[in-house]
Amino acid sequence: MLIRKGWNLICHLLTLPGLPRFWQVSIYCLVGAAAGMAVVLIRISNATSYLSDSAETCMNCHVMTDAYASWQRGSHGRVTTCNDCHVPHDSALSKYAFKAMDGTRHSAIFTLRKEPQVLTLSHGAKPVIQQNCLRCHQGQFEMIRLSDSTQQKCWSCHTNIHGSVQSLSASPAVLRPELPKAGLEFNPKGDTDHERDK
Repeated sequence: MLIRKGWNLICHLLTLPGLPRFWQVSIYCLVGAAAGMAVVLIRISNATSYLSDSAETCMNCHVMTDAYASWQRGSHGRVTTCNDCHVPHDSALSKYAFKAMDGTRHSAIFTLRKEPQVLTLSHGAKPVIQQNCLRCHQGQFEMIRLSDSTQQKCWSCHTNIHGSVQSLSASPAVLRPELPKAGLEFNPKGDTDHERDK
């Protein structure tokens, strides 16, 4: 009975009572257009891929191709994915909350074309990555106490985790893997820019 009353109230409110017909239609059209744009944005950004742990997902953004290539060719590429190092592992809730928070930050930076030439870790990412280094390599770090706030970060010494390239513009193109297909197919023949230029 209570559920039926609640449902009836929701249905009544959805009819936008008290508004002229013009405004009711206008509001529904705007909501429909917003929903349609959201679906297109989700498809073009390949948003559902971010729910997975696939390393290829990180290449949805072109500035990550060097990090992906260095991971793929390095020792971590054989045993880990990006998420093994870059997200918390204490619970599924913290993992997806961190991915959402960090992903929103990345999306804003890359959409506004504010990505720096030299990629650096955010303040929030540093403790997560440090904890994951210690989690996976705990056998090598038995003498290090996790509560020691003065300890150096692992990457202070291990500077080559993602290769020696420090700048997006200095990266050799030969190391860059091909980007995965994302969104709508604008080139159904599969021709690359190089093939079209011939």
